[in-house]
Amino acid sequence: MKILFIRYKKPGKILEGGEQVSQKNYDAFARLLGQENVTPYYIHDENSKSIFHYIVAVFYFFFNYFFGLTKKRAGEIVKLASGYDIVFIDRSVFGILTKHLKENNYKGKIITFFHNVEKIYFADKISMLAPWRFLILHCADKNDEYACRYSDKIIALNERDAGEIEKRYHRIPDLLIPVSFKDVYKQDAYPHEKTSVPLKCLFIGSYFPANSEGIKWFIQEVFPFVDVHLQIVGKGMNLLKKDLNIPQNAELIADVPDLKPYFETADVVILPIFKGSGMKVKTCEALMYGKNIIGTTEAFEGYEVDYDLVGGRCNTKNDFIEKIQQFISFPRPRFNAYSRKMFLEKYSEQSVEIKFRNLIEF
Repeated sequence: MKILFIRYKKPGKILEGGEQVSQKNYDAFARLLGQENVTPYYIHDENSKSIFHYIVAVFYFFFNYFFGLTKKRAGEIVKLASGYDIVFIDRSVFGILTKHLKENNYKGKIITFFHNVEKIYFADKISMLAPWRFLILHCADKNDEYACRYSDKIIALNERDAGEIEKRYHRIPDLLIPVSFKDVYKQDAYPHEKTSVPLKCLFIGSYFPANSEGIKWFIQEVFPFVDVHLQIVGKGMNLLKKDLNIPQNAELIADVPDLKPYFETADVVILPIFKGSGMKVKTCEALMYGKNIIGTTEAFEGYEVDYDLVGGRCNTKNDFIEKIQQFISFPRPRFNAYSRKMFLEKYSEQSVEIKFRNLIEF
């Protein structure tokens, strides 16, 4: 069996959440079928960044081709697909490809993976004042619709997205596959130190509205009332300085290739995320490292965990202050064995591999 794996762009040194999910999906198929039987096709060409390239891309938005895709490239993919048993489209924003494949009598199976309900995702991402907002939202919406109409199988991350997809596009996802991670934290012994004072808090996230707005809220509403040292780590997060004064007991660290040292030394991972779609990859990563996690309902969306055992679910200023004060007043192990256990049982790549196996055997 051979799979043509359609993905957004080539993985770089620093992967954002969506690209981490794409890479895990690719890795799952490569393990099951052999890497030689899984061919990636990259929609987004990093080498094409001319003004002309962007003008062309904007023009194609009017015809529901998302950024990087054109009618010509869609035709190339259709021709290429004839040599594959499955076309796996790893982002529903490229759902128009399912339409092209079906209309050109592609004989294999088409599977589309929904990272989000894309109209919701982009509505959170794009400013209300942006003149191109309606165009992009319409394009995202139409591509999700195409994916639902023409795919043989569609996959969502969680029940929330599945419900939204059914409500909007009248298609129930055939399978739910949650965010998972390759376990890179296998050790003979795990840290045994207790949490410290000041409490070492870690926020992980790229410079993206849901992340930047969440950490701004935390610094303004919670940080002045708790004795913590805060590290803000993520791709492009140096841009946070342009509209926020970083407090003395906080540090901003951008574009690091390896997050492991920051996870290991943190007492608590804080996730003040209030909007979004899909699942938060940083939550899975924090579980893998066995961290205490204090996050909002949105941060835990799609994760089946006991909030009290993992750290705490907080949605208001007072919730966060109270939970952080508990950690300060009653130190507990920095390594949270329950978090690690939940990762291994539910969110490691091995735990979801059987779902990918069932997918290719349908």
